Amino acid sequence: MELGVWVSLILYFALMLAIGFYAWRKSTDTAEGYVLGGRNLHPAVAALSAGASDMSGWLLLGLPGALYASGLIEAWIGIGLFVGAFINWIVVAPRLREQTKRYDNSLTIPEFLSNRFPTAATTLRVVSAVIIVLFFAVYTASGLVGGGKLFASAFDGSYMTGVILTLGVVLIYTVFGGFLAVSLTDFVQGCIMMFALIIMPIVILTTGQGNGVEQAAERLATEVDPNYLSMTHGLTLLTFLSTVAWGLGYFGQPHIIVRFMAVRSVKEVPVARNIAMLWMAISLIGAIGVGIFGRTYMERNGLTLEDPETIFIVLSELLFHPLVTGFLFAALLAAIMSTVSSQLLVSSSSLTEDFYKVFFRRQASDHELVNVGRICVALVGVAAILIASDPSSNVLGLVSNAWAGFGAAFGPLMILSLTWKRMTGAGAVAGLVVGAGTVAFWIMSGLNKSFMGQGLYEIIPGFVASFIAILVVSLLTKDRGEFRPLETPAE
Repeated sequence: MELGVWVSLILYFALMLAIGFYAWRKSTDTAEGYVLGGRNLHPAVAALSAGASDMSGWLLLGLPGALYASGLIEAWIGIGLFVGAFINWIVVAPRLREQTKRYDNSLTIPEFLSNRFPTAATTLRVVSAVIIVLFFAVYTASGLVGGGKLFASAFDGSYMTGVILTLGVVLIYTVFGGFLAVSLTDFVQGCIMMFALIIMPIVILTTGQGNGVEQAAERLATEVDPNYLSMTHGLTLLTFLSTVAWGLGYFGQPHIIVRFMAVRSVKEVPVARNIAMLWMAISLIGAIGVGIFGRTYMERNGLTLEDPETIFIVLSELLFHPLVTGFLFAALLAAIMSTVSSQLLVSSSSLTEDFYKVFFRRQASDHELVNVGRICVALVGVAAILIASDPSSNVLGLVSNAWAGFGAAFGPLMILSLTWKRMTGAGAVAGLVVGAGTVAFWIMSGLNKSFMGQGLYEIIPGFVASFIAILVVSLLTKDRGEFRPLETPAE
């Protein structure tokens, strides 16, 4: 491996650790500081932190790989995600920011739900925390798989060495710096990711390697598949629903919506939203370009690729100076680490606030809670390593399962708890259990691949079933709790 690559990577790791040290000195003395950064995030930091923790290695590995293998039809996933994210910022963000503060300064999603529905408080905290920890163990593992693939492919190294090294750096700045460290590193990592996704497609098309857009399209049509660039050929209703339904997941992703809770004020949510959506549009278009034009480059040069999800890694090595290659590898690590750190922290927060504090030490001091949270970060990380130990794991597959689990369990619950005053605690519990249970059943029964001969993404039945369960059970019960509608205008 070229020296320049290592120089770029070492500088990147040093920067992440420096940010973690800064955050450790600034805001980890209290539970609110460690878990939510004191609810004082700048809109730009909140926006890119939400985006970077959302996209993960999926943006640079999974999505380009899917487009590389199957063509432009896979772009529907990105479209569904963009629409879902925009609605999430409109409906959930301002309400969650205001209501979590007004409901006894709730620091976690389970705590907010228990305060919103006090008659089912303990049940909600336990069930939601269990779902968060279990699905995040899988989700975190998907990021570690990406780190392992990077080291195995780019450095000819050990897959497990890559997994452990990726987690090790993340643990250091997450354990010590908490939410502020995670958010600030996410901001920097989001910038790196976006620039990398702008640079790579442009370089492919302007250096003669890809022969321009028209020539690329012609080559793909003649040498790969005449329908490679079609977004509708072979698109059935079930396939369309399964791809765009990814957008439903946004409403229930704890590591994303927790950023809404930390913005400085409700009035700054629209600013954060605009920044987030611009970043997301640029990054998704760039990822699509990497997959499509990367296929052109490989076909033109007679190269083959065993694992389509490594196309970003391969192009980074083939097309750029070692220093730039190192920067691009850093971008991939940024995508992975930004999500892993967010997931570890949210899991730790739930274990600390919703298990330890509720069942073991109700009067625990802030200092004690912060230290317990740090231990929990490490424990969840170890669990994720065990799941990620199989090098044949598919990044997109692991992400899709966890994304569906969260989206179905928490999505309808968050929307209705923030907007519908008739909702009850029993309805909230029903939504959590039915949503998560339906997703698990759909995956284990193979219906996500075999439903009506084509398969249907598990988030759809899970989301619908959860929504219906909440509505029906709430209408049959009366423990509504106190509903506090949005008072501060979001615009």
